[in-house]
Amino acid sequence: MGKLNKFIERKVASYKRVLREVEIRQGNKEPLIVLSFRDFDRNQGQSFEEWEEEKLLALTISKLREVCQFTVGQAQSQQIIKPYTKIGFPPESEFSHPKHVLSDVIWCSMHIKGKEFVIGHFEDNIFHIIFLDKYHEFWPTKKKNT
Repeated sequence: MGKLNKFIERKVASYKRVLREVEIRQGNKEPLIVLSFRDFDRNQGQSFEEWEEEKLLALTISKLREVCQFTVGQAQSQQIIKPYTKIGFPPESEFSHPKHVLSDVIWCSMHIKGKEFVIGHFEDNIFHIIFLDKYHEFWPTKKKNT
């Protein structure tokens, strides 16, 4: 009866919980980036096999996995994925606009290393990967001071 008395003797006040105000966020959380290869262009740029031979594919997949931890806004503000907002498809590109991609998309690039880029566009939070660009030919830049 000793242990039982211990519980009976406790005052009711000792069992009361103090409720504190908890801040509740209103609205939905912004979704994270997801990837799509649905519109990947196999006729331009390089193939996955070529990037694998060059030891670029594992690095690319690792970077793509990392970018999926961000929202579109976070990835763009940290310049992980850069949108080309001033112009549509680059006029001096070595690539041509794929017929299966809408003409009004905002093209984006994700730097992998050196000259290597993944090129695509966003549809909401979905990053559609269209090209693997090993030689920076999607949006070629002129060398400075030459």
